[in-house]
Amino acid sequence: MPAPHDGPGRAPTSEAALREATVGGLSPHGATITLADYDPRWPELFEREAQRVRAALGGAALRVEHVGSTSVPGLCAKPVIDILLAVADSADEAAYLPPLRQAGYTLRIREPGWYQHRLLNGPDTDVNLHVFSAGCPEIDRMPRFRDRLRADERDRDAYAATKRALAGQVWWHVQHYADAKSAVVQEIMDRADTDR
Repeated sequence: MPAPHDGPGRAPTSEAALREATVGGLSPHGATITLADYDPRWPELFEREAQRVRAALGGAALRVEHVGSTSVPGLCAKPVIDILLAVADSADEAAYLPPLRQAGYTLRIREPGWYQHRLLNGPDTDVNLHVFSAGCPEIDRMPRFRDRLRADERDRDAYAATKRALAGQVWWHVQHYADAKSAVVQEIMDRADTDR
């Protein structure tokens, strides 16, 4: 299962919660996590996908941002492009899912209890498209975390070290790897808030 983001507000995810949230069946990962060195093509892949999303949704795409580790130059990452999409109401799937499906996206995660988060996978590139409603705090938090890592080498290195240490472990689900990074993410966000 692709991992929703690794941020505050998420308790470690139980097997039952993963099964409930996953659309189309849950498959175990049961392996270590593969991290790639930063690839300068990642922003190009994001731009291509962002154009596809905007073409599919038009004005319904209120915000489209490259987030996650592939959006931070110099940071190792799972080679999956994370995209933040803000729509008027992410719970109103009829307003945005049909055109995204027509563009080749597949709904994989539905989390009504966590900001009505939806996650779709891309048609021909490893993409996690995270859909939230306008006004959701994640719409600001995810880019702030990205921007902090872009601007602060110490925090970027600390995050990379945590990712590498955790990636070497065997994870039954990729989401559990994401959950395990929550503490370092919170520490970095706390420093970012203090430095404001």
